[in-house]
Amino acid sequence: MNTYYAHPTAVIDEGCEIGHGTKIWHFTHVMPNAKLGKNCNLGQNVVVSPEVVLGDNVKVQNNVSIYTGVICEDDVFLGPSMVFTNVMNPRSAVDRKNQFMRTNVGRGASIGANATIICGNDIGEFAFIGAGTVIVEDVPSYSLWVGNPGKMIGWMSEFGHRLEFNEAGIAACPESGEEYKLELDRVLKL
Repeated sequence: MNTYYAHPTAVIDEGCEIGHGTKIWHFTHVMPNAKLGKNCNLGQNVVVSPEVVLGDNVKVQNNVSIYTGVICEDDVFLGPSMVFTNVMNPRSAVDRKNQFMRTNVGRGASIGANATIICGNDIGEFAFIGAGTVIVEDVPSYSLWVGNPGKMIGWMSEFGHRLEFNEAGIAACPESGEEYKLELDRVLKL
């Protein structure tokens, strides 16, 4: 008996692992050897390629393709129509399936609608990638990125609020009250 929900139009290939409480919606395809954690939510028209790994509580909005080589840790949010790539120099007539690059999306990170993540660039924990941003380099934990190419413009709390640091390098999240320290171009939660 399945402990997850799949809409009747979803295609679930043999050999995937799907965690308890996960929901897979209209016209979504989960390919062989993909691994989905508990309580994930995959919107309509999502493709999860072979060997992709999604942690627990990953939210994938409509029209997202997650290609081989992508790993999303727990609590990741993938906004509508955002894009991952998996080959640096694709050509239709050249088989590069043995050159798929790895991209890791850290716990709690959010990637906005229509953003593009170029393969081989990791996204740190609780990073926030704005809508339409194109990421062409590694993204530090808690950082906020916008633009094309993506540029870091600040820092975010685990609750998704912009952090304003005082002279001592301390900031508090306005929602949770949790404090963070900025030190040597890194943010650490206190």
